[in-house]
Amino acid sequence: MSENNNPFIKDVYVNREYSWLLFNMRVLGQAADPSNPLLERCKFLSIFHSNFDEFFMVRIGSLLNDAKINGDAKENKTDLTAKEQIEGILRLAKNSYRTADAVYVKLKKELAKNGLRIKTGAELSQKQYGKCREYFLSSVLPLLSPMVLDAKHPMIRFENMSEYMMFELTKSDRLMFGVMAISKKLPRMYRIDGGKKTTVITMEELIRTFGALAFDGYKIQNRAMLRLTRNADFDADIDDADIERDFDFSKFLKHKVELRGSQDAVRLQIDDGADGIKAFALKILNLKKQFCFTVKHAFDCKFLMSLSDHFSPDELPRLRFKQQKPLAPPVPADASVLESALKKDVFLAYPFDSMSTLVRLLDECADDPRVASVKITIYRLDHRSRIVEALKRASENGKDVTVVIELCARFDEENNLYFSEVLRDAGCTIIYGMGNYKVHSKIISVVLTDGENLRYITHLGTGNYNEQTSKLYTDLNIITSDPEIGADAVAFFRNIAICNTDHEYNRLLIAPKTLKSGLIRYIERETRKAENGDPAFITAKMNSLTDKTIIDKLIAAGNAGVTVKLIVRGICCLVPGVKGKTENISVISIVGRLLEHSRIYRFGSGDDAVTFISSADLMTRNTDKRVEIATPVLDKTIEKTLSAMLDIMLADNVKAKRLTSSGEYVSAETDGEPINSQEEFLRGAFKTGRSRR
Repeated sequence: MSENNNPFIKDVYVNREYSWLLFNMRVLGQAADPSNPLLERCKFLSIFHSNFDEFFMVRIGSLLNDAKINGDAKENKTDLTAKEQIEGILRLAKNSYRTADAVYVKLKKELAKNGLRIKTGAELSQKQYGKCREYFLSSVLPLLSPMVLDAKHPMIRFENMSEYMMFELTKSDRLMFGVMAISKKLPRMYRIDGGKKTTVITMEELIRTFGALAFDGYKIQNRAMLRLTRNADFDADIDDADIERDFDFSKFLKHKVELRGSQDAVRLQIDDGADGIKAFALKILNLKKQFCFTVKHAFDCKFLMSLSDHFSPDELPRLRFKQQKPLAPPVPADASVLESALKKDVFLAYPFDSMSTLVRLLDECADDPRVASVKITIYRLDHRSRIVEALKRASENGKDVTVVIELCARFDEENNLYFSEVLRDAGCTIIYGMGNYKVHSKIISVVLTDGENLRYITHLGTGNYNEQTSKLYTDLNIITSDPEIGADAVAFFRNIAICNTDHEYNRLLIAPKTLKSGLIRYIERETRKAENGDPAFITAKMNSLTDKTIIDKLIAAGNAGVTVKLIVRGICCLVPGVKGKTENISVISIVGRLLEHSRIYRFGSGDDAVTFISSADLMTRNTDKRVEIATPVLDKTIEKTLSAMLDIMLADNVKAKRLTSSGEYVSAETDGEPINSQEEFLRGAFKTGRSRR
C-alpha cells in the first residue's frame, strides 16, 4: 500500500492497468481542451471510447482469464491479484465514464452554437418528430428483426460490440421481453433538416424513440438500449504436440477469430432507469453488477469522427487542425531511392515525411534487374496497400519475395489472412511467424547482385507498413546500405524461416534473445560512468514501460547518478521523483493531434552517444515474448536529428504532461514561449537539427 492509500501504486511502481486508465484520461483531456478545434475535440472523445472498448475486450478479458487460471497469483509490481485489479479498475472506469459524459454534454452545446444540433427524441419538435417517425417506418423498421422471447423464440446470442433494443412487454397480463438487433447496415445518423443550422439524430436514439412501433399489439412497460462487450483475449499459441505436417495455421486462426464473438461477457452498457431489463440481461449473460455501466448518451461514439460531413467546406478550417502537407521528400521525386540509399542512409519521420518514399523504393526493387530478393515483415496493413501491390509486382517480375505476415496482430487477423492469400497467389513465399512468438519487427531486406558481389539495402522502422496510419502516427525509419546490418537482416529472415532465436547478430538487437540484454548493457555502461564520476545520460522515448527488470536497471542507474529522461506516451509503471529512490528520473507523456508511436533509446551524449530506434516498447511482452528489432543509428547526421527531436519533445510545455512522485500527471511547467513539439515537427524543425531546449 502506498502512502497515499492508492493500491495501484506501491513504492516506485505503478500498476499497468491503472497507468493505462490515466493515459486514457489524458486522451479525454484533449477532448475537453478548448485550445483544440471543436471537431478535433469530438474525435478525441471518440478515441477515448474506442480505447475503452479495446481495453475491456483485451485487458479486462486477460485479467478474467488470469483470475480463473490462478486466482492467487499477484502481479510483480504492486502485488495485486487479478481479482483485486479488476475490482479497482471497474470503479475507476465508472468515474472516467462520468467525466466523459460531462465532456459530451459540453461538446454537444458547442456543436449547436456552431450550427449542428444533435437531438434526442425528447428534444424533437412536433414537425421533426413526425419526419423521424416516417423515416423510421419506411427506412429503418424493414431492417430490424424484432423478436419476443418465449419457448418458441429462444434467447438470441448477443454479439460482441453490437447494439440491441430490449423491451419489457405485456400482453393479456403476461410479462415478457422483446429484443431486436440494430442492423449495421443502418446509417449512424439521420439528418432531419439542414440549412444554416443542421439537425441530426443518432440511429440508436431514433430506435429508442420509435422502436416500440415494431411490437404491434403489445404494451410497452419499459425499454433500454444495450451493448455487450465480450472477452477478445484468446490464446493463439500452438502446442508442438498438435502440429502435423499438413497443419495450416491460417485455418487454426480463422477458427479462433470466429470464437471471439462467443466468449464470456466482460461489460454490459445499458440505458439508465431500466432495472428490470438490466436484471434480466445480467442474469442471462451470467454477469455481475459491477460489470454493468449505465450510459447516458451515445453507446458508440464513432459517429463523432464524421461530423465534418455536416459542415460546409468554408466552415471546416476553423473547426479542424490546419491540414499539413508532408515535408519535401529526402529523395527528390526525379531521383532513385535505391541509388540514394546505396550512397547514404535515408531518414524518414512519419507523418512529417510521406511513406511514398518507401513505396518508391519497393517499386524500384520490383523493376531493377540487380535486385535478387525482397523480404519483409508485415504486422498491420492499409486495406488498399500500395506495399502489397509493389510486392506482388516484384514477385511477378521474378524476384524472390518472402513475406513474414503476423496473423495474430490483434483485430487485424482477418485483414492479414486476406493479404496472405493475395500475396501467395502472386507467387510470394508466405511465413506466418516464428513458433509462439509474435513477429512485431519492422524490417525490409533487399539483396542486390553486383557482379560477383552482393549488396544490401535494409529498411528498419518503428511503425507498421500502413499508408493510412503513417499519416497519423509518429514513426521513424532508416534505409541503409550498411553491409553488416544488411547481413544481419538476411540472417534474420533465414532464422525466421527455420525458427531459430539463438543467432548472434553483429549490429541488430533482436528479441527475444538480445534486445533486452543489449539495452541493459548500455544502461549498465551509463551506470558505470556515473559511478566513476563521469557525466552519464539515458534518454528514451516509447509507448509503454512495464518491464520490471529494465525498470529496476533504470532505477539503479538513476541512483548511481545517471540523468534519466523518459518520454512515455501511455503506460508507465515507474514512479519518478521519489526522494532517495528515483530522484534522477523524470517522465513526461505527450498526447496531441498525432499518435506518438516512435521508439528511441539513447545512451550517453555528444560523441559518446549510442542511439537505437526500435519496433519494441519496453514491455515484457515485447522484450521476452515477441520478435522485435532495435537498430543502431550509424549515420551521424541522422543521430543529430534524433537528438534534436528528443530535445524538442523534452521541452514541450503545451501537450506534455509530467508524471509526479504521487503517480499522477500534471501539466508541464511553462518556461518562456509555448512549445508544442508536434507542431514544431510539422514545421520541419527537426530537419534543421534545431533544438528548442
